[in-house]
Parts: sequence; C-alpha cells; structure tokens
Amino acid sequence: MLANKFKNYNIILASSSPRRQEIFRELNIPFTVEVKHINEHYPSELKRVEITDFLAKLKAQPFDNQLTKNKIIIAADTIVWLENASLEKPKNTEEAVKMLKLLSSKMHEVITSVCIKTSNIEKVFSSVTKVYFKTLTNDEINYYVKKYQPLDKAGAYGIQEWIGFIGVTKLEGSYFNVMGLPIDKLYEELIKL
Repeated sequence: MLANKFKNYNIILASSSPRRQEIFRELNIPFTVEVKHINEHYPSELKRVEITDFLAKLKAQPFDNQLTKNKIIIAADTIVWLENASLEKPKNTEEAVKMLKLLSSKMHEVITSVCIKTSNIEKVFSSVTKVYFKTLTNDEINYYVKKYQPLDKAGAYGIQEWIGFIGVTKLEGSYFNVMGLPIDKLYEELIKL
C-alpha cells in the first residue's frame, strides 16, 4: 500500500546509520541513502528535544538546492538525555565506559527527531522513550565496549546489542526510537503527505 503511494517519489534517507536504514527498509518503500556531512554543533542553551529538532533540520538543510516536487528528504538525530545533560556519541572507549557507568541503575530518555522535507513542506516531529538500566558491573561494561565498539551510538550503547539484552529492565515508549528511528510516527507522517 505505502510503496504504491510513493512510487513516483524519490525518497532520500539522509543517514549513514545502518540501524536507521534497516528500520526504514522494513516499510518496503524504495529509497536511497545520501549523506551530506555537516558540523553537528548546536547552541548550548538548547535542551532535550530542542537539540534533536535543531540537528535533524540541520542534516536536511544541505539538500535544499536539490529539492523538487517529487523528492522527499528524511533526516534524523538521536540523543540520550540523562540528568539534564545530553550524552552523544563517545569519542573513545574510555568515554564510552564512563557513559555506561553514568547510565547504570538509572532511567534516561532517548530522544529522536525526524525532519521530512520536500520543495514545499518541512515537518519536524520527535519521539521520547524512557529506558531503565539495571546496575551494570564493570566487567559487563568493559566486555560490551571491547566487543561491540559502541563509538557510533548516542549514549555509547545499542539497545539491540548485548548490553540491551542484559541491561535494559524496562522501556516506556518506542523500541525503534531507541534504535534511532521512531518508525511508527514516521509512517504516520508519510501517510499524511
């Protein structure tokens, strides 16, 4: 049904994330991946969803001069929000270990914003999921960081990996949002187009 609706459109997913690509592929809509590298800095006064909204729009912006009537750009950004601070991608394994120690035995929020852009609309929406971690041991944290190399993930973890299997005790909200793409909301917004 959805594939037919978009057969005359050129949909571009502006994300190098294999997880976002995998999730989006499950909608069975033809799309291509194109990424334009940007400087992912945001004003320091932004908080929570303001950060992800800003960055999702920023990631879609370089496509402005390519937009046509039948082209749809989809860009997204995800952060982990803990104790009034954003945990983004760790720069090294030491930082990854430190982040996981911060998340241990606490609840944090995973916030993803998506920007859908065409030549005549720009729609930004977000999703927030509460994730609860058990108390993680140093051995568990070190094993995960060494074996799974989580440097490309906000908050230094992937819920779909080992640490998610053994560490996450409760979720409130979308599981796929934690993976980086709230596909249920994205589907609804695409239908509205």
